[in-house]
Amino acid sequence: MIRNIIFDFGDVFINLDKAIIFKEIEKFGGTSKLSPKLQKANNLFEVGRMTTADFIDTLKAVYPKASKQEIKTIWNAMLLDFPDYRLRFLEELAKEEKYSLFLLSNTNALHIAHVRKIMGTKKYERFKNCFKRFYLSHEINMRKPNTNIYEFVLAQNKLKAEETLFIDDTSENTEAASTLGIHCWNIQVGKEDIIQLKTKL
Repeated sequence: MIRNIIFDFGDVFINLDKAIIFKEIEKFGGTSKLSPKLQKANNLFEVGRMTTADFIDTLKAVYPKASKQEIKTIWNAMLLDFPDYRLRFLEELAKEEKYSLFLLSNTNALHIAHVRKIMGTKKYERFKNCFKRFYLSHEINMRKPNTNIYEFVLAQNKLKAEETLFIDDTSENTEAASTLGIHCWNIQVGKEDIIQLKTKL
């Protein structure tokens, strides 16, 4: 029986356009994917081991034609809207008190600041208050798909893997969680929606 649900954030609740970064950065000499150097910087940024200023400086060194503000704007452009119907669904689920709800997101300080801005403080707090615990990778210094992040959430909250469902749009993340015995739903963006959750329970 599922008693706990761990949710990803991007493309589960808030819509993303992951490709737009590369489309926009091409204007400044970028390519269709991150170089190994920038991928490493992004991973460090997501686990809080690089400051926003240092991350922007790293990108600026690779794309000198772009201003620091243009880089920030491009990096945040992937964050789209958070449909109200999804928040209402989550709030109703939380009110039922049938499941313990958790958020587990790979993110960074730059993106979270922008999410707060586009959602507005009131809506962001409504969202956050639905969860028993709210885990952001840059705050807990771990990121998916490394299994230690799932072990951390299970241990800190005394959860049993077999009673836990993890929902994420990235198959690499759900595959890693499943090795620990966690039930997983690799949600298919554009074909499935989080409001279909109860059909998976």
